Amino acid sequence: MTREQTDILISGGGVAGLTAAAAFGSAGFTVIITDPEPPVTTMEAEGADLRTTAFLQPSVPVLQAAGLWQRLAPFAAPLQIMRIIDAGGELPEPRIIKDFDAADISDQPFGWNLPNWLLRREISARLAELPNVSFRPGVATTALLTREAEALATLSDGTRIRARLVIGADGRNSFVREALGIPVKTTRYGQKALAFAVSHPIPHKNISTEIHRSGGPFTLVPLPDRDGAPCSAVVWMETGPNAQRLAALPVAEFEAEMNTRSCHILGPLTLISRRTLWPIISQIAARMTGERTALMAEAAHVLPPIGAQGLNMSIADLNALLTLAQEHRDQIGSPAMLAAYSRARHLDITTRITGIDALNRASMMGAQGLRDLRATALDTLYSVAPVRKTLMRAGLGIR
Repeated sequence: MTREQTDILISGGGVAGLTAAAAFGSAGFTVIITDPEPPVTTMEAEGADLRTTAFLQPSVPVLQAAGLWQRLAPFAAPLQIMRIIDAGGELPEPRIIKDFDAADISDQPFGWNLPNWLLRREISARLAELPNVSFRPGVATTALLTREAEALATLSDGTRIRARLVIGADGRNSFVREALGIPVKTTRYGQKALAFAVSHPIPHKNISTEIHRSGGPFTLVPLPDRDGAPCSAVVWMETGPNAQRLAALPVAEFEAEMNTRSCHILGPLTLISRRTLWPIISQIAARMTGERTALMAEAAHVLPPIGAQGLNMSIADLNALLTLAQEHRDQIGSPAMLAAYSRARHLDITTRITGIDALNRASMMGAQGLRDLRATALDTLYSVAPVRKTLMRAGLGIR
């Protein structure tokens, strides 16, 4: 039986999988990428992902090499300052404000923020320019068999693929990971996140702000102006029942609650998009590889949306995989290459998930005494300049 042959089969067409296809395709590998759902590429469309992604400094060279950054940069809002506000007093108002300014460690912003629906649009357009990349939206990977020399996959349209390497980028419920029999450790926090966009009268000045009270952070991330008005993306983490209650409120009532929760730091917030609801978990795969197969992105690790770590960890996965594939071009997917990938990524992932887990648990504190303790720790720890700079470098993944 005739099978299509490719260097790399990527299962999963989210932002991470699409970026991987562009990166490997730009590096000269033949790539087939599948996803059960066509990408939603407008903000207004049903099913649009209204979350945003902040690409931190180390991710940009990967995007440049993939031919993506020149497409994305015109739409990106720079993140110059990361601001943490503790509003855990008796009243929902700022009582401690700590700024992390990228100028203290670099001549570049921490990163650049873009809407996820726009990322899908621009990356899909880049894939259409690459003759060695075949993007197959609406097609799933339904069967996977690996052997020493190659991986054999069957797609939902009946196509059969022979690949030297399969990359599982198919999300937290990864088919590829399950096909390999790789277990995961999952932590559930009883939280959900509301994602939406707002406009506001006070300019954000390229400051990304996390406001901590209880239930999880309320995060305002800069977006480019819209129709002359300053705009931000919001991720509002709350306990599950409260998040569902908020999602169901009429717009006027919702705006009243979000303005109270935002402490009015940007003036009155006006909702300018739909609200979407996402469960909050952390998850890590027991291992990141199998025979002829590598896991990346949420197939390998999931964490709460704090500190812009999620997709940047995925880009770090991609960078490690791509570097090793170029070094092992004649042996791509070999045991030696995959073992090197595990060594390069698994410890860093474990460390970051542990740190984000601790930050999220601190942000959830509801009892007044615990919130006061959190505020004292924030004020003491982040006031020490060497500690503050070390935390900034660690967040970026640089030394």
